[in-house]
Amino acid sequence: MAIKLPCGNRTCLLDRLPERLVIDGYRYWMAGYETGSITPWELAWSLFAKELGPTDGRVALSALTCWVRTFRTWSHEPRRFFPFQCQRLCRDECLAVSLIAALQHNDAASAGFCLDHLVEPNGRSETEKTADGLAGSLNDMGQTLMPVPYAVIEDIAARPPREHFH
Repeated sequence: MAIKLPCGNRTCLLDRLPERLVIDGYRYWMAGYETGSITPWELAWSLFAKELGPTDGRVALSALTCWVRTFRTWSHEPRRFFPFQCQRLCRDECLAVSLIAALQHNDAASAGFCLDHLVEPNGRSETEKTADGLAGSLNDMGQTLMPVPYAVIEDIAARPPREHFH
């Protein structure tokens, strides 16, 4: 089920740079793996370099790359994602961004819950380490995501996953 972000006169979640970096970065990187094309990865680099500068962009994109690679390796199932520029988030994207936000806000319960719903138990430690690397890199650059309440994460996780729709 897609989660429609409130827009209109209000700010969309993806209007915030920290969330946009994580979600669009995730989408670009996953699309690169999915299609075998480097074009989405080049788009990710362009986004990170434009928004963070070439030095910080390289650091943050490197952290995102490690996280997505580990995340894909240890996922329970094929991960879902929406196309670039989409103003909706799917369940997997919500849980992924909630994981990074939880790590930035030292919310171990929420981070653990997200990990339980996203990756195999054997990959939990490695995935948490790489996610924490991305969370820390973004924090160091002043790009702190909004915290996501545990009850919201539970609600998101309770929704059934949909077909692969990238």
